[in-house]
Amino acid sequence: MKRALKITGMILGAIVVVMLLGAASINFSGIPTYETNPPNLEVKPDSAMIAEGKRLATLVCQHCHMGTTGKLDGKEMLDIPAEFGKVWAPNITQHPNSKLAPYTDGELAYFLRTGVKRDGGYAPPWMPKFPHMSDEDLHSVIAYLRSDARELQPSDKVQPAPEPSFLVKFLCRVAFKPLPFPEESVEAPPVTDKVAFGRYLLTSKVECYSCHSADFKTVNIEAPEKSEGYLGGGNTLISPEDGVTEIYSANITMDKETGIGNWTEEEFIKAVRFGQRPDGKPIRPPMIPFSALSDEEASAIWAYLQTAPPVKNEVQRNWEE
Repeated sequence: MKRALKITGMILGAIVVVMLLGAASINFSGIPTYETNPPNLEVKPDSAMIAEGKRLATLVCQHCHMGTTGKLDGKEMLDIPAEFGKVWAPNITQHPNSKLAPYTDGELAYFLRTGVKRDGGYAPPWMPKFPHMSDEDLHSVIAYLRSDARELQPSDKVQPAPEPSFLVKFLCRVAFKPLPFPEESVEAPPVTDKVAFGRYLLTSKVECYSCHSADFKTVNIEAPEKSEGYLGGGNTLISPEDGVTEIYSANITMDKETGIGNWTEEEFIKAVRFGQRPDGKPIRPPMIPFSALSDEEASAIWAYLQTAPPVKNEVQRNWEE
């Protein structure tokens, strides 16, 4: 009996040692790197593309990359959950030493779709990926980033390198991995197909679902509807005002008891575009007003939400305080 216990103890000890060595290897080796295969792409911009790219950047990019200088030279992302580590959004102005400067159009498109940088490094989950964004919208963003917009004018500000936690390093090995680059062209649904266009906005262009599902760790970028608690809210967000207060994302399904099933379309549009609750009070950050969305786009999102399965999930409503 003692011999059996001794052998069992030795086996368990060996397992623990292997696990510790594995954890140490993950922690010290950092985020994985991958081979890159960017397309041979040269975006030919025009004024309409640049204008639309600027609008998309206002909706998606500027929240993280807009610095205190009024340029896209980055800042500390205080609304990143502490369990992910410390993160600074980099400088993406047209300064020759910015993170964006060395990228070709093809490398930038590859990075934005797959999450793999030009040097093969993988961008952790705090950097959105856009595998389903239409080619037209993606090219518009690239055209804008190459433009002479004031906020893109050179800034020599250098942000610290992110300090990802062990959890992030682990997740980047088992859950978050490079997405496939589309083999065919990607097109957005026509605006006349209101439900499909609303889904495109919510899952592929503005990515509302990632905050409004259950947890960033279980978001399914390739198949957004398969994300845990899809649109049912409860995801832990951090207030950008103090970097400490936990705020839980709202349930935006049509459940009448715990979601927004009792809202009107007009109330929804005011909440999304102007950050105004149905009672007229402001919605607190990190939910920001998406004023760059048109009424037509917000209405399309509302139309799509009517078709999404309701989720009964009572969320602590400190996002309204």
